Amino acid sequence: MGAHLLSTRVRSSLFLRNLTFTLVIPGAGAVWAPWWILTHDGEYSRPEAWYAVFVMAAGAALYGCCLRAFVVVGRGTPGPWDAPRHFVAVGPYRWVRNPIYIGALLVVLGEAWLFHSYALLVYAGAMAFGFHLFIVIYEEPRLESKFGETYREYRREVWRWLPRLPRKALAAAALSSR
Repeated sequence: MGAHLLSTRVRSSLFLRNLTFTLVIPGAGAVWAPWWILTHDGEYSRPEAWYAVFVMAAGAALYGCCLRAFVVVGRGTPGPWDAPRHFVAVGPYRWVRNPIYIGALLVVLGEAWLFHSYALLVYAGAMAFGFHLFIVIYEEPRLESKFGETYREYRREVWRWLPRLPRKALAAAALSSR
């Protein structure tokens, strides 16, 4: 009974920590900031390209898959102050090293398309640049320091921004097609 109760408490804690992170960080970057950009001049931007909602939904779904991997495998949150305790290389992380950032960019790019907003497009470009700097300057060195050779091998196999089959999966597919 005690172990089960602890497990429930740990799961509840992880859920609340990830919910808080999601509301504060992606909420600010993908909801509040775009809303402010679209409305700060007192004008109301009307949605024009409703099919862009599919791009936004794809970004949100990708974010959700990443969050699940951080909780289930990593036992942490995407926030650097509460990072996963275990290395996460499953789900979308098998294909690309930074899918959570790609998901966030898809949401904002979808918003730019939905509202035909050049300002949101510029904002998405600034986000991408900021993400890249954060990853290269802070995140990658920290992951290498924390996970050592495991992370170095992962970095050799999986690209930073462009999704692709890992080389091991490509080699296995090539052997099975013979």
